[in-house]
Amino acid sequence: MDIVTQGLLGAVVAQSAVHPSRVRLAAAVGFIAGLLADADVFIRSPDDPLLVLEYHRQFTHSLLFVPIGGLIAAILLWPFLRRHIGFWRLYPLAVLGYLPSGLLDACTSYGTQLFWPISEARIAWNLIAVVDPLFSGVLIIALGWSLFKSTPIPARLGLGIAVLYLLVGLAQRERVENFITVFAESQGQRIERLEAKPTLGNIILWRTIYETNGRFYVNAVRAGILSKPRLYPGDSIEHFSPKRLDGLKTGSILAQDINRFTDFSDGYIIQYPNRPCILGDIRYAMLPTRIIPLWGIELDLARQNQHVRFRTFRHLDEATRHAFLNMLLGRPLDQTTSPLPESNDDDPAQLRCRLD
Repeated sequence: MDIVTQGLLGAVVAQSAVHPSRVRLAAAVGFIAGLLADADVFIRSPDDPLLVLEYHRQFTHSLLFVPIGGLIAAILLWPFLRRHIGFWRLYPLAVLGYLPSGLLDACTSYGTQLFWPISEARIAWNLIAVVDPLFSGVLIIALGWSLFKSTPIPARLGLGIAVLYLLVGLAQRERVENFITVFAESQGQRIERLEAKPTLGNIILWRTIYETNGRFYVNAVRAGILSKPRLYPGDSIEHFSPKRLDGLKTGSILAQDINRFTDFSDGYIIQYPNRPCILGDIRYAMLPTRIIPLWGIELDLARQNQHVRFRTFRHLDEATRHAFLNMLLGRPLDQTTSPLPESNDDDPAQLRCRLD
């Protein structure tokens, strides 16, 4: 989830558990503690672009790390708050503020190692987008109301509404998955695996990706709360396999980076359309019907002992905005995608990437 909402949730959780006289103090402690888990974004290397992907939402977001994270937050805050609260009263508040960070991130689609080090599996419940103004707005109102009234009751109410919103997201995800499964069966396809994830800022419009016979099929589904789901057909593309790269050396840094990126992306890997030297994570795109990924890695088969380059593709034009709004509102589409970028045959990096 976005870092501001992480802090807001930490503040509301801490507020909800204190005496009215401690509401303001709990809000401050919970907000700061709620931000702390995302300090893992500073674990990075200029020589290894994938390092930040491996450590983001890793140990700092684990449930087993919560007591340690709360302790770090309490130690950082203690010099500023020691005149107002004892350390052993500050520490539980910091733990409460830190606790929901990993759980909230697991509710998104990015993947969180919630049970590290027992398990390195990335949990992604796909209940809510990484930015959702309605969810954040509920927390803002609850936080402000509790501060204004100096009572934890609004915080508890807001926390209950936030949980209810996540349960609605769960119900929406199940509706969308069931709908797209029936659709695939109507096309004579047997789904081998399926993901449905809400698009940015809402739980109405969803992106679905399913795999069958070595291809990924991408579609958008608008699932109004009180209306039948509506399909916006997308496109399909072949699943990537390292065997398709001519000359890839087993055990090279390049091969290892491909495996690391594949693990991070849960195997949802394709070669970027018209650019075979770029591998992309098809789970994310600017439009829910689009097969062009938001990010990927650039391969250089002539330099296999160097780390890959991380690339992003986030061009947002007026046609894309218009198409997204139409799908969100359930309108027919004029055009769902912009033209694919053309490959650059004069680029040496492109020429070095050959397929079998």
